[in-house]
Amino acid sequence: MKATDLRPGYACRIDGKLFVITKFEHRTPGNLRAFVQVKLKDVTTGQSLEKRLGSGDEVEVTSLDRRNMEYLYQDGDSYVFMDTETYDQMNIAEEIVGDAMLYLRPNAQTIVLLHEGRPLLLELPPAVELTVKETEPGVKNAAATNVVKEAILETGLKTRVPQFISEGEAIKVSTADGSYMSRA
Repeated sequence: MKATDLRPGYACRIDGKLFVITKFEHRTPGNLRAFVQVKLKDVTTGQSLEKRLGSGDEVEVTSLDRRNMEYLYQDGDSYVFMDTETYDQMNIAEEIVGDAMLYLRPNAQTIVLLHEGRPLLLELPPAVELTVKETEPGVKNAAATNVVKEAILETGLKTRVPQFISEGEAIKVSTADGSYMSRA
């Protein structure tokens, strides 16, 4: 597969090691040649590294098992997920889940990428709905949308929201960067 066709969540073999792509960016710097910057996670060691590939470079892509799972609860330093088809439960370590838990509340659906039955990565939807747990009181009749304030959401995620958002409101948040998108 060409490097420009890669996407986050794809598994590939580079130098004989299996990696999962966690971040992908196609760059075209001015009058220079275009290239692809990817952030890779080593499946065996869990280490992350960044690699620059030429636009025409070929990469060996391998298939991963994508399972639709439901987040149930936290169990010590791992999280329990249930396969929605087989109802099998699986503990996934905190190192694998990472910051994805800031976007998942109990009973939320997500896709877990597995290789030989071992979880590698969580694939989040582009946006999630979360409730504002804590924020400053807004200014009454605030209409300016460019004035923002700090808010803490139900999962512990901190984000900036417009003045008119108050505690207890459900908002839509981007999973790419944690930014406020709209009211839910």
